[in-house]
Amino acid sequence: MHIDPVKILAVDDVPENLAALDALLSGEGLELLQARSGDEALELLLKHDVALALLDVQMPGMDGFELAELMRGTERTRRVPIIFLTAVATDERRRFRGYETGAVDYLLKPVDPQIVRSKVAIFVELFRQRLELSRQRDDHAAALAKLTAHGDNSPLALVELDADQRIISWSKGAERLFGWRSAEVAGFGAVEVKWLGAEQEADFAALLNDMIDGTLPRATQTLRFHSAEGLSLDCECYCSALRDGTGRFFSINLQILDVTDRRRAEETQKLLIGELNHRVKNTLASVQAIATQTLRHSTGPSDFAPTFIGRIHALASAHSLLSGATWQVASLRELIEGQLSIGAIEADRFEAAGPPVDLPPEPALHLALVLHELVTNAHKYGALSVPEGRVRLAWDVNDNQLVLEWQERGGPSVTPPTRRGFGTALIERSLRADGGSAEPHYDADGIGWTLTLPYMAGARHRGPRLRPRVMGRAGEGSGTGGVDLQGKRLLLIEDEALIALELAAILEDSGATLVGPVASVDEARAMIKGREFDGALVDGNLQGEPADRVAQALTDRQIPFIFVSGYGSEHLPAQFDHIPVVAKPFDAHQLLEMVAAMWIATDKDADAAA
Repeated sequence: MHIDPVKILAVDDVPENLAALDALLSGEGLELLQARSGDEALELLLKHDVALALLDVQMPGMDGFELAELMRGTERTRRVPIIFLTAVATDERRRFRGYETGAVDYLLKPVDPQIVRSKVAIFVELFRQRLELSRQRDDHAAALAKLTAHGDNSPLALVELDADQRIISWSKGAERLFGWRSAEVAGFGAVEVKWLGAEQEADFAALLNDMIDGTLPRATQTLRFHSAEGLSLDCECYCSALRDGTGRFFSINLQILDVTDRRRAEETQKLLIGELNHRVKNTLASVQAIATQTLRHSTGPSDFAPTFIGRIHALASAHSLLSGATWQVASLRELIEGQLSIGAIEADRFEAAGPPVDLPPEPALHLALVLHELVTNAHKYGALSVPEGRVRLAWDVNDNQLVLEWQERGGPSVTPPTRRGFGTALIERSLRADGGSAEPHYDADGIGWTLTLPYMAGARHRGPRLRPRVMGRAGEGSGTGGVDLQGKRLLLIEDEALIALELAAILEDSGATLVGPVASVDEARAMIKGREFDGALVDGNLQGEPADRVAQALTDRQIPFIFVSGYGSEHLPAQFDHIPVVAKPFDAHQLLEMVAAMWIATDKDADAAA
């Protein structure tokens, strides 16, 4: 480490004396500044900080006494030690004058070299100590400034307590968090200023006593503090006992973090997870019941598959509506339109009329299944089984009852069944679970149903509705025949193994050649960069990461694609809102039609550009 030399000022009008002092004091770490007059000395003192001044008394012009008096009159040189060196015989009066001007010693020439060296060494050491103390003072001041700035700007409230558990330090962060100024709480205990609730006083006091006694050097505890306005704040309190080098206690430092919002968020998250768990299990139980009952009443696989899948799609459509309304309510009209969108019924053969009605989640899910069951039965046995058949659904609200009238016309004549099937049981029990009822009536030209549900008009929802970006519906575009994807190479991007397996089977059965599947964003982008294919199916979320970068990579290479996702359109990349979405669970025929339509849309864009 480099140490700057300590400077000593020597003032003498005789050059030989200066040379002798230089030779005497030359050594590592010392620098002798030489002046031959008082004026030269003052000029050097303006430029340099010196540890000691060696002044000759007898000099022409300004003598040593006058120079010393000038040095004592200036703030910069007032504290510089002075040793007078003189060859003139002196008396007590002159010696007194020398000490009066601030000298620390008065030596007669010829001086004893050893004495001069010893005295100079003392003042050099004192000078170095002063420099070190000054440096430490500056370092401590800088460190204190940093700590103060940290305490003032930190989100933590920093509080210090003495051995009597009284507040001795209260940071700006504490003022911001709790509302009291430092002067208002200094010297008081936590309970005295109502900062800590009385119910926690005993635990807090016991904790601090353990820290004061040395039993507990540090601790973390969650406490409920109060603000000046009386608000309760849940806080994590990090406590440390501060002791000196001998182990003597002098204070307790508290670093307090407000975790009120975090605790509330954790409670909300716990509640939401519980609600999600409840809904998922209820949904799985519903699917289990639908699968079991459909299988029990089916004649074989060809009968089971479309019935079961149709019921699942009806349930999924209602879930999508409820998700778009944050599981508050679902519109009855949109439940009906859901049947149209999945191709369960043709719009030109169906009439719906009634006022705006919104249903709570559970009745909405049940009614979605009921509507699907009515449509399915109409296709199998009723008015929709013949080209001229029509269906009308009308509803109204009377005396807090929602009454729906389902009426079929133009179909085969019907008679009351001799056996009660699962579809009828599903309709009746679904509404009965919500306090409603379902009554069939059999007319000459078609069956009718009167459905009732309790209805509270106050539970209406007028928020914005979010609609999925679904292109077409099953049965449109290419008729009812199979979709041929022979010669098409498709990249499948899906992270759920079972879903990927099902998609691959559907696409390969239609003649497409599959690339993949790939399950991550990075793997998909690498595949897009290095392989050739005609189109892609993209899951909206891959292992927790949005598919934005995948969609952008496909767009950059001008490769057509569609999303296959369980997310609603509001959770998919906004910049790709023109891309169609196949909602999970998906209908195989609808999926194939939308895949085939990718190239139709691309060809139209190319023609428009040309």
